[in-house]
Amino acid sequence: MGKGVTILGLLILLVSCNSKNDEAELGLVYNVLRDPDIDNYEVYAMNLDGSNKTNITDFPNVEWTYYSFEDDLYFISDRDACKRCYYLYKSNFKGENVQKVSELELADSWMSSRNDGTELIVKPKLIMKNTFYILDQNGNILDRLDTGLGFAADPLFVNDGEQVVFRGGKTVSKNIDGFNEELYIIDTDGNNLKQLTHYPEKDSTAGKYGYRAGAPKLHPTENFVTYQSMQNGKYSLYAVSLDGSKTWKLTDNPQNEGWHDWSPDGKWLAIELFDDKQSQFHIGLMNWETKELKILTDDTFTYQQAPNFIFKN
Repeated sequence: MGKGVTILGLLILLVSCNSKNDEAELGLVYNVLRDPDIDNYEVYAMNLDGSNKTNITDFPNVEWTYYSFEDDLYFISDRDACKRCYYLYKSNFKGENVQKVSELELADSWMSSRNDGTELIVKPKLIMKNTFYILDQNGNILDRLDTGLGFAADPLFVNDGEQVVFRGGKTVSKNIDGFNEELYIIDTDGNNLKQLTHYPEKDSTAGKYGYRAGAPKLHPTENFVTYQSMQNGKYSLYAVSLDGSKTWKLTDNPQNEGWHDWSPDGKWLAIELFDDKQSQFHIGLMNWETKELKILTDDTFTYQQAPNFIFKN
């Protein structure tokens, strides 16, 4: 009996230590408008407590990150290219070992991966606005996915990479009437397109250009998709089940909520927060169990956006 209790105690201690170590190894990367006069965006990194904020790209061009997998940071950049002509690069948490992933010019869009990070789904810059490419780790095109809509962006692999959730519109641009932005799900072979979200018919506060359904993110353990939406005059985070049968308001923060990311264990939610006039953007970190929210950034920069989690080693 005593030996059994001792072994159980050791197991509990080991699990607890592993959990703490995992959190200690996690960091956040996010986008900063460092110098608006020269349109200079940089990728910054920081610890989960907000310490050690560091410019890890430090290049006088446009660099944006929307995705990391384990300790690989992916970012688009127009370095060595025409202005706002984006190509995919990767590095680590410290900005070391920068590599160009592909010679494919990309649109400004979120991305995701499957098969342990060996395959990426991206949005190429094409005349056709509704197509995604699946790339291998060397940037080679493995497959393409035509969604059948007028517009598609921000692809997210779900259901073990067998399906993709994305932000879609029925016309090619928000400038064209009838865009009607929503989240959709589709098989990777292009079949079974289904609309997941349904913006409230009586709500007009998103207007023509606000997000009715922003870039989707998958909760890694509870298996629902989250997204930002301008409803009732405020940007908030909402959630939808993968079959579209349930939609709910995810959080209840007084600030506007935008682009966001889940930690790999689903315990933390990193959120872009901003005021109604969008005059100051911050990065906040929420404990998903307790709903406690901590602001990690200060007012050094106005635009601090699109946080995503990354392992530091």
